[in-house]
Amino acid sequence: MQITEIYKSLQGESTHAGLPCVFVRLTGCNLRCTWCDSEYTFQGGRKMTLQEVRDEVSRLSPTGLVEVTGGEPMLQEREVVPLMRHLLQDGYTVLLETSGERPLASVPAEVIKIVDVKCPDSGEANTFDASNLHALTSRDEVKFVLASRADYDFAREFTARHNLAEKVNAVLFSPAFRKDATGSRDSSHCLLDPQDLASWMIADNVSARLGLQLHKFIWDPAVKGV
Repeated sequence: MQITEIYKSLQGESTHAGLPCVFVRLTGCNLRCTWCDSEYTFQGGRKMTLQEVRDEVSRLSPTGLVEVTGGEPMLQEREVVPLMRHLLQDGYTVLLETSGERPLASVPAEVIKIVDVKCPDSGEANTFDASNLHALTSRDEVKFVLASRADYDFAREFTARHNLAEKVNAVLFSPAFRKDATGSRDSSHCLLDPQDLASWMIADNVSARLGLQLHKFIWDPAVKGV
């Protein structure tokens, strides 16, 4: 499979935020979100065998949390599904970060899917495959990255229409960062002020939790591999 990087850091998002985690970042993405902070994954990387990936994960952490991400990891479904199975067999808790544009029925049931449904300001609205709603379980999480009030309204309506709070472990509303953010480690880089988002969520009693990308407050937002 084509791999951009494998590294150990703290999980910055999801309900697992703050926990040590090994990230297996696959190369390639078929979407072009306006705020994307991982454009370096679109090309390049290096070919690694399944065993080479397992060995590197084990070297970094013999137990614990592993996230398979990208790019869009499900573009390499033929390779990544067996990888996730083997990581589960190796005793890891496995997260899969995906847009939900690709079918998810083949993902092992024990994998925690974190599905990033694209909102209008991403430039990739309506790319989510609605059939994947049937693949979601009470282990999974659905994330919306928000850059505006319009994005918030979309996410709130999508969450209510599909009764997501009753289907999955968590619904996450996260303000988007500017993709060229660098320097200061604060919310000034957010395209949507977290305080505004919090006030809307409180007013609407929305069935979701606010999530911040912790790694962008711990390290310079431009730093990769953290």
